[in-house]
Amino acid sequence: MKLSRSASWFLLAFGVWSWFIWVSFVRNLWKDSSGLAFDAAGEPTGYFWVHLLLAVASFLLGTAVGVIGLRGVLALRREARRGPGQ
Repeated sequence: MKLSRSASWFLLAFGVWSWFIWVSFVRNLWKDSSGLAFDAAGEPTGYFWVHLLLAVASFLLGTAVGVIGLRGVLALRREARRGPGQ
């Protein structure tokens, strides 16, 4: 399957954006002092585990989408170097 230039860049940007957003989220989750992520004894709560799993799943999906976009961008660059019709 051949991706267009705009689709390739969109997928790559989405992968980068996903990592940026979810790294920030996990950092904030880890520092949470409101009592949602950690109980009074400092143990992780169900909220923490659910959101950590959500972040891990999003890291994996963001990585997969970003890799697809990167491969599309690289393929388009290789094609442009070879020239049209070659």
